[in-house]
Amino acid sequence: MAESSVCIGLIDPKSPSNVGAVMRAAGCYQASAVRYTGSRYDRAARFHTDTKNISLNIPLTHIDNLLDDLPAKIQIVCVELVEGATALPAFQHPPHALYVFGPEDGSLSQALVDRADAVVYIPTIGCMNLAATVNVVLYDRLAKSSAANGCDSLIRQSRDTNNRVTVNQPG
Repeated sequence: MAESSVCIGLIDPKSPSNVGAVMRAAGCYQASAVRYTGSRYDRAARFHTDTKNISLNIPLTHIDNLLDDLPAKIQIVCVELVEGATALPAFQHPPHALYVFGPEDGSLSQALVDRADAVVYIPTIGCMNLAATVNVVLYDRLAKSSAANGCDSLIRQSRDTNNRVTVNQPG
């Protein structure tokens, strides 16, 4: 198993645009896989919202139970707005994690929350969109890691082909 690994789990996502945005986040933050349950996304998948074709490199897999066939070292981190959860700014991310996100129109089950190694929430007023939540959690993981050191070569590698803007150094 790699030095660190990230997998994203989605419980019965309904919006193809959210799943497409989750796939883009998975690519940006180097998640190894995205798993999802339920049937709503399968019905909507024909709208092809993975605009960067991340699914060619990161598997997007339908699974009956997100917790099936997980590597032994992986820790389950539920992300849900529930009492008793740890605020994301105070959370220390495990090296190997399956981050589980609930449906856009519901919550994670009590059984899943009880099974989790950690439960975190983003301290906002009101709840966030599914894809936005995935982005914030994965960014928080990156920001707290040793990989957070950026450089110009990363910018050149990552930016859009139409972006050639630079910061002019004073004087």
